[in-house]
Amino acid sequence: MRLTLALLMLVVTAAVAGRRIFWLTKLIRSGQPAPGRTDGMNERLKAQLVEVFGQRRLLKWSAPGLAHFFTFWGFLVLGLTIIEAFGALVISRDFAIPFVGHGQWLGFLEDFFALAVLLGIIWFAINRLQDAPSRRQRASRFYGSHTGPAWVILGMIFLVIATLLLYRGAQYNTGHSPFGRSKWAFASYGVSKLLGGGAYNQGVETFFLLAQMAVIFGFTIIVTYSKHLHIATAPLNVTTKRLPDALGALLPVTDADGKAIDFADAENLSEDTVFGRGTIEDFTWKGYLDFATCTECGRCQSQCPAWNTDKPLSPKLIIMDLRDHLFAKAPYLLDGKSVPDDAPALTAAEDAVSHGNHVPEAGFPRLTGSGVGQAQRPLVGDAASFGVIDPDVLWSCTTCGACVEQCPVDIEHIDHIIDMRRYQVLIESAFPSEAGVMLRNLENKGNPWGLADKGREEWLDSLDFSVRRANPGTKLDADVEYLFWVGCAGALEDRSKKVTRAFAELLHVAGVEFAVLGVGETCTGDPARRLGNEFLFQMLGTENVQTLNSITRAEPLKIVATCPHCFNTLANEYPQLGGHYEVVHHTQLLARLVAEGRLTPVEPVDKSVTYHDPCYLGRHNKVYTPPRNVLAAIPALKSQEMHRCKDRGFCCGAGGARFWMEEKIGKRINVERTEEALGLDPDLISTACPFCMVMLSDAVTQKQAEGDAKEHVQVLDVAQILQQSLSAPPTAPPEPEPEPEPEPDPEPAPAPAG
Repeated sequence: MRLTLALLMLVVTAAVAGRRIFWLTKLIRSGQPAPGRTDGMNERLKAQLVEVFGQRRLLKWSAPGLAHFFTFWGFLVLGLTIIEAFGALVISRDFAIPFVGHGQWLGFLEDFFALAVLLGIIWFAINRLQDAPSRRQRASRFYGSHTGPAWVILGMIFLVIATLLLYRGAQYNTGHSPFGRSKWAFASYGVSKLLGGGAYNQGVETFFLLAQMAVIFGFTIIVTYSKHLHIATAPLNVTTKRLPDALGALLPVTDADGKAIDFADAENLSEDTVFGRGTIEDFTWKGYLDFATCTECGRCQSQCPAWNTDKPLSPKLIIMDLRDHLFAKAPYLLDGKSVPDDAPALTAAEDAVSHGNHVPEAGFPRLTGSGVGQAQRPLVGDAASFGVIDPDVLWSCTTCGACVEQCPVDIEHIDHIIDMRRYQVLIESAFPSEAGVMLRNLENKGNPWGLADKGREEWLDSLDFSVRRANPGTKLDADVEYLFWVGCAGALEDRSKKVTRAFAELLHVAGVEFAVLGVGETCTGDPARRLGNEFLFQMLGTENVQTLNSITRAEPLKIVATCPHCFNTLANEYPQLGGHYEVVHHTQLLARLVAEGRLTPVEPVDKSVTYHDPCYLGRHNKVYTPPRNVLAAIPALKSQEMHRCKDRGFCCGAGGARFWMEEKIGKRINVERTEEALGLDPDLISTACPFCMVMLSDAVTQKQAEGDAKEHVQVLDVAQILQQSLSAPPTAPPEPEPEPEPEPDPEPAPAPAG
């Protein structure tokens, strides 16, 4: 009887779960090509060890990370108990795993992790109750997640542990324990004492062995149909992630074969070529894997600056919405059929009645469901058209990277958002109207403000030393160490020009020879690319790469930039266009010059400062220490860290081309960030990005006008504060010392006695 029931459960589970896994595999493989996802296997295996087995990203979250760590490892270790239980049912009641099955250490290990998992799920339950969406609304990271199935899974994990300890306790009493009467399996031994030594132990053993198999097999089936599918797909997603991660450079627009599109050769493209993602069918298989892997943990949502300022964008909900739409459309994709046009319209009101997992707030509904109505929806569209992704969601993203940085399963949110933007811009010409002004300025003037090229050199006029020019097509002087890429903001925006001059003067003091392109510079194309206009990015980028490649020198060209967006584009994205350079951010160079003693801050700056991490310097390029080292070297300067700093730093709101768009929904992101900084009561707010400086300065001015900030609070670049410490304040000339009075002539010595 035991054998029959165990085998029957195994066959049913294998059939149901196997069918679902086959369907999911077929669906994911139907996505568009994503080349390069298996290159560099050594790095990918390392990612498995660090992120999957080491749980690195989850452990950043202390208590929840530790609970998940022990639950994860508990299930790996307790996999042995499943083998033991199945063996006891179908092979022999005295079954033990070959070679190690009778080891007392194994009994201890299994019981230790059984209790660790039990404590972990208790913590998860408490956490879910404390952070329940019904209590905390949008502040809950579970807001919008499927909370019901999560409780079912927690209950099933509890049953796995309970049935394990009960059948093993009974095994002790019936003499069939693989560990004999050893007390090393302490939890099982303790349960055996509670059960007592009656004859009923045989029935208890059989019942709970079968119960555990039923729970395990039921758990397996539920996993394949729920968000807990990540148990199987997360290792695959981590293995096939972008290396080193989906930050820094964006991926190029690709054709149907997965090859990068060169817009200079656009006339030779097929008429069927799609720029970006206009339908769910346009996403790659890696995108499908991302959607299937989302754990709905909400870590991305909790860190998103848009979500935290009452905007409709949640990275988690984007992935969930795309997954719902993909699964609803899957039957038609896999059968090669079109979605019927005469299906009933999907409405938010109907959905709210029939589904309990939508976002329960007016204006931010999730249209869930899996029928034809879901499959019909356009990928991007407003509430009237029942679009999967609302335009307000799509254009709220600052591409700050907080979602990608925190995701424990390496979902590439930014790539998916930018790909949808690309289709809207390049195919539909649908984007915020104010961003169109910026695009026209880039196309016509080579800078987002639309100013004349001659303005790029005006900042040089106030310097008391000459700066060399790097002219395209010429050889750079051998003693020139760096090409200083000034950038559009650094050359044309008044506040940023002060930073440019300060940095140039610091280089001069340190004896670093540098040159600038001057009017030879053009915008790197970063705002165009983040907005989704890949064509314009390639046009601007190709022009800059040709300019830089035409400048020759004995050694490879080294570039220093004060703008993190320029820095990121030059270092990480221009290689896609044939530009390979050694690029450093100005804070990295300043930190090195200070460490080498070529710049020595001596004048005390007796003020308090808090440093704001620019997203494209910090998260996107992992540069956190150099700017802090510079500030730490300044005498008397007292640094304080904001709560959200470094890899959890909060965006200023300028990235993703948002600097050029109106912020009409919710609280302004720069105000939110500035209020956090002002909460430390600093004299200075420091940063290392011209766009961060503008956003923070504007917010400080607003708070000062409202009486919520002291009038003396300033926003300064790291370079400006360092320059203050190098420049001695003017002093009055010293008073001349009085002339010394002449000393009297010495009296002659007496003549010696004769």
